[in-house]
Amino acid sequence: MKITKLTTYIVPPRWLFLKIETDEGIVGWGEPVVEGRALTVQAAVHELEDYLIGKDPFLIEDHWNVMYRAGFYRGGAVHMSAIAGIDQALWDIKGKALGQPIHSLLGGQVRDKIKVYSWIGGDRPSDVANNAKDVVARGFKAIKLNGCEEMQIVDTYDKVEKAVETIATIREAIGPYIGIGVDFHGRVHRPMAKVLAKELEPYKLLFIEEPVLSENREALKEIANHCSTPIALGERLYSRWDFKSVLSDGYVDILQPDLSHAGGITECRKIAAMAEAYDVALAPHCPLGPIALAACLQVDAVSYNAFIQEQSLGIHYNKGNDILDYISNKEVFQYADGFVSIPQGPGLGIEVDEAYVIERAKEGHRWRNPVWRHEDGSVAEW
Repeated sequence: MKITKLTTYIVPPRWLFLKIETDEGIVGWGEPVVEGRALTVQAAVHELEDYLIGKDPFLIEDHWNVMYRAGFYRGGAVHMSAIAGIDQALWDIKGKALGQPIHSLLGGQVRDKIKVYSWIGGDRPSDVANNAKDVVARGFKAIKLNGCEEMQIVDTYDKVEKAVETIATIREAIGPYIGIGVDFHGRVHRPMAKVLAKELEPYKLLFIEEPVLSENREALKEIANHCSTPIALGERLYSRWDFKSVLSDGYVDILQPDLSHAGGITECRKIAAMAEAYDVALAPHCPLGPIALAACLQVDAVSYNAFIQEQSLGIHYNKGNDILDYISNKEVFQYADGFVSIPQGPGLGIEVDEAYVIERAKEGHRWRNPVWRHEDGSVAEW
């Protein structure tokens, strides 16, 4: 079997899909994208295409190493996301050719399903609390929300109190045993992060996510000493080498590699194994589309330390299209009692509705994240 063609589709709301074709008619799908940089990743995919055409798609490990190592300059969001989508598609081809789900080729599943959490939003604490209650009523056992808006490197306590009020209202609304993940989104700097972590401690959070930017992770030592809440991090790290010091430092409890950013299934399987050796949990980041989610579930299936999966159904970013729109076997993501089943079909286990993908690609997107500014006019972390 040989790779014959790579085709990319930029589709709403903010995704990039990749189709890899072979001379035997077997097709694989991947989702290589950086949110807000879809065109850049698309270009990187087609640069890697020059190497892949004519190659045996089964040689995934070798192709990964060539794509990573043979270009001399390596790593980073764009390069690793391009590799990630190609890697997903190659695994999809191999699984379909052999009639097996990818997790079967990775050693076999260790779980039948995995817990999922749902994003919630709202402008006021009461709105957020009501949205949280609605999500819990639908069966979810865990939720996640942004913990704060923009925050200066040293800021006033009214912003701290606003964040605490929101979490307190949610906790009162949904009771003591529903998991609450609070995402600081890297918006908070070291001086305020330790304050927020300590103030939120009484609400028994599932985790705090990106309390500081990954590049400022030396601050995690002090933050960890201000609370017992598990710390999660990793959506803006792109390889096992990026995660190496995070694990050796010992202050992060949950790794969140993104299967569409951190080198795909091949690399994230290795990151998961590294985390397991440090007794650190795995919770893959995935606010993206159905191909990315299917890839995450393949790694969740074989990773003992995976405990929860992010998914984007109904997320506020998904305007115009949602994850089920682009697949014909919509039942594959079976949500029940706060869990989603591990797909059992060949390859990724999803059937991409190619005709609909082509139709929506005519519209495409140029999604950009907002630019926030502080009261003094300086740019804020979003």
